[in-house]
Amino acid sequence: MFAVGLFDKFEGPDYGEFVKAATTDNEVQFVETCTSQIADILFPDVKSISPVLGLVKSEPERYTLYEDAFEKDKILQFLNDNKFPLVTFLTEVNSVKVYASDKLQVYVFAEADEFQNLLEPFQNAARKFKSKIMFVFVDIKDDNLAKPFLTLFGLEDSEDTLVTAFDYKTGAKYLLESDPTLANIEEFGLGLLKGILPPFYKSQAIPDNKGADIITVVGKTFDDLVLSNSKNILLEIHTPWCLNCETTTKQVEKLAKHFKGLENLVFAKIDASVNEHPKLEVEDYPTLLFYPASNKSNPIKLPTKSSSKDLAILINKYLKEQAHDEQHVTKDEL
Repeated sequence: MFAVGLFDKFEGPDYGEFVKAATTDNEVQFVETCTSQIADILFPDVKSISPVLGLVKSEPERYTLYEDAFEKDKILQFLNDNKFPLVTFLTEVNSVKVYASDKLQVYVFAEADEFQNLLEPFQNAARKFKSKIMFVFVDIKDDNLAKPFLTLFGLEDSEDTLVTAFDYKTGAKYLLESDPTLANIEEFGLGLLKGILPPFYKSQAIPDNKGADIITVVGKTFDDLVLSNSKNILLEIHTPWCLNCETTTKQVEKLAKHFKGLENLVFAKIDASVNEHPKLEVEDYPTLLFYPASNKSNPIKLPTKSSSKDLAILINKYLKEQAHDEQHVTKDEL
């Protein structure tokens, strides 16, 4: 990859900015020439009137012409926008540079042979969003590179072609849930740029909770079973790697038996390692949250290190407060 500069003489303000950019950028090889035939070969559609600056790469868009004022920062921005291929093939060698890019990123996960059929539409989409979005291909069979990303989506066991996107500034992630045609890829990229794509949240398959003393909540059912539920909810949030979760789970099981038959109280649990929801932001595991029937937007955090007896006392207290609030509302309505 070369940044080629054509100048009448190696002096003057434009040449000075070119040199400043060259001494700042450590990735691109800068080349200078005063021979117009060089620019004619590299950029045949451009009249060789100096100064001329262009980027030369070994990829389908081999020559990219710089068309802005010769200023160091603008030159560096041009190089940053164009130094990657239209579609970057992620490797152990270039991964650090890819992750460090300040662009939005669209990743396609597929088998290498299968991706050859998708390369052209992705390259065409990449041309449209070249300065804003980086398009990256990851071999889905490469566990070291693919699995960490796919785990973020709960799709680590998938063998299908997947198109995803990341906004590293906000931490949001997105999934293309339609076929990866050029039109769908472009629509996906445009939605990403405009900030109108619905974020993707991990979720297990919806379980059968019939007859369960403690219902299992997943990402897809969090709204219905917790936030929209007319009853009080005690939710245990756990993960497989949590050291104290097993102890808390046993306490919740005891509490569920103790309060069994109480119609206005539901015990529930969710595995936060494979289920997400925008209104479930928890950093410590295990976590116990009591969602009052009348105010699901402000759950009460219960102490997980308390005994089952103390937790039962707290739950009774919140149930009584909830019953009092409901009576008060009823009187006001009358």
